[in-house]
Amino acid sequence: MNIRVLLFRQTCVDSHREMICLVTQHFNINRILLLIIGLWPYQRSPLVEFQLIILYGTLMTFIVFQLTSFTTSECTLNLIYTVLSSAFFFICLAIKYNSFWINADILKSSLKQLQDVCNEITDKNEIAIIEKYGRKAKRITIALILLGVCYQFIFILLYIWPYIHHIMVLTNKSRSHASVHIMTEYFIDQEKYSYLIMLHRHAACCIGSLAMVATGTMLITYLQHTCAMFNIACYRIEQAIGISQKTSFKNEENSCKQIIRAVNIHCNAIKLSNFLISNFEGSFFCLIAAGMVCLCCNLLRVVSYTDNIGQLILSLNILIILYLYLFLSNYTAQKITDHNEYVFVTIYNVRWYMAPIRIQKMILFLLQRGNKSFHLILGGVFVASLQSAASLTSTSISYFTVLYSTRQD
Repeated sequence: MNIRVLLFRQTCVDSHREMICLVTQHFNINRILLLIIGLWPYQRSPLVEFQLIILYGTLMTFIVFQLTSFTTSECTLNLIYTVLSSAFFFICLAIKYNSFWINADILKSSLKQLQDVCNEITDKNEIAIIEKYGRKAKRITIALILLGVCYQFIFILLYIWPYIHHIMVLTNKSRSHASVHIMTEYFIDQEKYSYLIMLHRHAACCIGSLAMVATGTMLITYLQHTCAMFNIACYRIEQAIGISQKTSFKNEENSCKQIIRAVNIHCNAIKLSNFLISNFEGSFFCLIAAGMVCLCCNLLRVVSYTDNIGQLILSLNILIILYLYLFLSNYTAQKITDHNEYVFVTIYNVRWYMAPIRIQKMILFLLQRGNKSFHLILGGVFVASLQSAASLTSTSISYFTVLYSTRQD
């Protein structure tokens, strides 16, 4: 086992009090997924770097061999939409892969900061809150893994179905290897090397799908823990008001300390959320742009369906994947905003007006901070929320409508 992982686990060992170790308890599935594709930030040996180059190279070369179709075919609007509909989907997968590769140190630092916050949590009820959100993140991760496996199975079935059909009907006609739903140009005899081309295609799809699931669930799990931190802030405020109503100087001091601890963990939750998302700003901007192009092109392929059921199924799968990713990412960001607002709703609802004057002044200061909403900004320009997800969906359909009307003309 890697020495850094052992050291990371060692920070969770304390003989005097119960502690939370994020890697072994809450990020274990995410760690396995990222290890498979070489993106776990705590294990970056030369062998892992070589693994990264091979996997990322496989994904990138498949994108290149799709774009080379323009060099050997007549460039028409139909060809452009057909090639870009799949090429930009794999570009989205490559962006996700690359974002975690170049931001490995950022991810490592984020995990360390999150672990430091968890190390300060000693209350059993607060630990229970962390574990509750950790279990929720694991359920989401497992569900997305199963969904990814299903879509991967559908993708493979699309390509092996002609072979299965050939065997089932027992026809004497030679089967064609050209039943291709993703246009590529390898500059070789595609009939002779069909199995190698198929291997490359499926390898790229497996790597890209795994990268999307692994990186997406890692971000969701991380942000779920920041939601837990907001929830702990609410718990500490409630505890502080409860303590303050027991009239004694010592209780008043303890109440002040609880409020200070609530403010600290609330600030840490905001800081950790912003730190991670802001460092992925460029990647998210490129991902949004590539995703919009991919959505528009695949919508065009769906409405232009003629008789190729395989292409229709492939485009529908890509649309479902992208819209699901759009919804989940914005839903998670919306949860961050909601949890932040719930902190101030808790402050309004507790009986703070019955607390000592000193506590009331601290509460009023917190209420003033609640006037400003907190949102995660994706790509430096996009406010992540469910409303924004609906807006992006509407925009993609609007762009598609314009392109479709142009094509009709």
